Amino acid sequence: MNPHPLARTAGRTSRGLVAGVGLLVAFVVLAITVGRVESVGLTRMEPARPVQSLALRVDDAADGSIALRDAERGDLVATVRPGEDNFIRATLRGFAQGRLRAGLSRGVPFRLTRFDDGSLRLEDSLTGRSVDFGAFGPSNYAAFARLMPAESRLAQDVCPTALPSDSIPGSCDRAPTNAEPSRNSAKGAKGAAP
Repeated sequence: MNPHPLARTAGRTSRGLVAGVGLLVAFVVLAITVGRVESVGLTRMEPARPVQSLALRVDDAADGSIALRDAERGDLVATVRPGEDNFIRATLRGFAQGRLRAGLSRGVPFRLTRFDDGSLRLEDSLTGRSVDFGAFGPSNYAAFARLMPAESRLAQDVCPTALPSDSIPGSCDRAPTNAEPSRNSAKGAKGAAP
């Protein structure tokens, strides 16, 4: 039986096989380089712009509740009682512990920001830590979204695309069209009854 022309003979690899692999590697490197330089096949997204922001000061009360205040106006935004809003409580506790470990002041407020793409982020300017709430699901997103002031004209113009609007109080209150079925309601998922 005759061996294949590209098969190894006497422990040596065929020169044609080595040359072919080398040419393939060179082509792949060249194709990737041209693709990156010319932006072929790459998608670039514009960064989201902030449309609403709240400087959030956290005050602990003797009964275990947490008072969330607008640090700029001093207005009470919400009170988190023990056993309620555990996601808010755990997130703020994590941020406060980060400051405590670093020996930083509790006096500087956190910043809650809504962006034009519907995302919502809590940031600590002292530690550099931030949390994007779209990653935690609609109910946890809504827990922080309800803290944002409703009277802001900009907030009413923003329709969050990151999460379904019917699960986020105070955001994008328009009704879905036929081309845009609701993703959260049973009717939207299974079709409306005639």
